[in-house]
Amino acid sequence: MSDTVAAEPVADLLAKFSEATPRESLDHPAVNVPMKDAVAVLQWLRDEQSYDFLVDVTGIDWSETTSPRFTAVWHLFSTTKHTYIRIAADCTDDANPSAPTATGLFPAADWHERETFDLMGITFEGHPDLRRILMWDGYPHHPLRKEFPLAGIETELPDIEVADETQAKVISAPMMGGPFVASNKGEMNLTDAEPRAKDESWNEAKPKPE
Repeated sequence: MSDTVAAEPVADLLAKFSEATPRESLDHPAVNVPMKDAVAVLQWLRDEQSYDFLVDVTGIDWSETTSPRFTAVWHLFSTTKHTYIRIAADCTDDANPSAPTATGLFPAADWHERETFDLMGITFEGHPDLRRILMWDGYPHHPLRKEFPLAGIETELPDIEVADETQAKVISAPMMGGPFVASNKGEMNLTDAEPRAKDESWNEAKPKPE
């Protein structure tokens, strides 16, 4: 697919939605839109531009000192044109970020939006069943936000049966054992070049029970 064909939907989108603007991107065509237009843009791309597959819904946390702090992002793919497009919309409320649900357009948005809600704390208004999908209900944090430490936050598990009987709290984090340090650079196996945790005792082989 040529760059010209891939860029055509962007030009048409900018012409149809007056408040849309080009978004800098190193891979796929991308457009910024106001949150109020997000669903209309997604529907237009699906119905008029053959972007019939919702690949992903995610979010960006720029930082606690940036406003708007959060951006919702949708990635669409056309199964006939074989091209992708990225749509991004800033959340207007930094304290309670939200976006409209796309579940009415793409059934796959259901779990994508639940994951973004769970890990980033972006609420998708109108979602039919917006619950956490990875962390448990009542978990007080959003692990992919910038303020969440790599080493995690001590959090009580909801049921002692799923925790170590001698330890009522665990470190709940995407990666345990932090802080992390860079491995030596140079000629080496890529696996060996991955960052290493200073404490990797959690990953050591445990003796089998008698």
